[in-house]
Amino acid sequence: MSLRIVVLLAVLSGVTGSPSVTPRPEADSAFTTVHPNSVPETVEETELSETLDILVEEEADEDVMATGELNPNHYQAQRAAKVVQHYLNTRYGSPYRLLGLHRVHSGNAEDVEDSGRKYQLEISVQEIISNTTEKCSAEVLFPSGGQQRSPQVQASCEELLKINTTAQEEALYQQYKMNKSLLSAQYLPDSYGHIDPDMKPLWHLCIVASSFLMLNESSENTLYNMAQVANITQLATENDQLKFDCHVLLHEMVSQEIIHWKLLFTWSPPEGVKVQQMEQLPHCHHCEKPPNTN
Repeated sequence: MSLRIVVLLAVLSGVTGSPSVTPRPEADSAFTTVHPNSVPETVEETELSETLDILVEEEADEDVMATGELNPNHYQAQRAAKVVQHYLNTRYGSPYRLLGLHRVHSGNAEDVEDSGRKYQLEISVQEIISNTTEKCSAEVLFPSGGQQRSPQVQASCEELLKINTTAQEEALYQQYKMNKSLLSAQYLPDSYGHIDPDMKPLWHLCIVASSFLMLNESSENTLYNMAQVANITQLATENDQLKFDCHVLLHEMVSQEIIHWKLLFTWSPPEGVKVQQMEQLPHCHHCEKPPNTN
């Protein structure tokens, strides 16, 4: 048995036995919510129905990009579909509308001459807050060339976009606009996976803002999740856009890195979330691995 398969078996044994990964019922199911000293769960770790043979095949083929029909549970289809989630949130996300990947039904990959690799996907997308799911078609093109460029995405999920959140968003906007003191919060969620109900709209705003970042950084070799908001501060502004400074932790699940970024973004109901600045922060060595992780 090769060393890579031995390592994989060790990882699988840790899925069901590691004390450091605990699902939290309070957390939004499609997004990882953890303390910065924790390693978030992944879709692969929680899908216990996946067989060892499939996982070993994925590990063995990691460096070989297949074309044609894909296994929906294979890393290629899953990573491309996750990019669709980030794209949809940048287009339609709000404090009361969050879109997450529910399932990949089918996938196809092809090399496009002088352009890159194109993925055709049939997926189910879930609106997290209303717990509504719709089957959608999507296309993802990862550009060729060594320089990092954002994937190009097209997706159609018409039913999910009919969910009307206008009244809730306008009420929240007026509340934040009229507050006597500017908002601030830390550690969303906390070390127990808890978020105060009043803070959930801020958490959701940061997820949407982080989707711009995760979409920009995504490639065929990455799989990003939002892990935690280390802190968020509302900034003074003289126009109608609310402005926020946010320090977020992203979990890159292929490398198992926790990456820190600073985001400056604005939000209003008519304009949605607009990210103005993205800055990667220095590496945080003490945040990489919890003390009791095997």
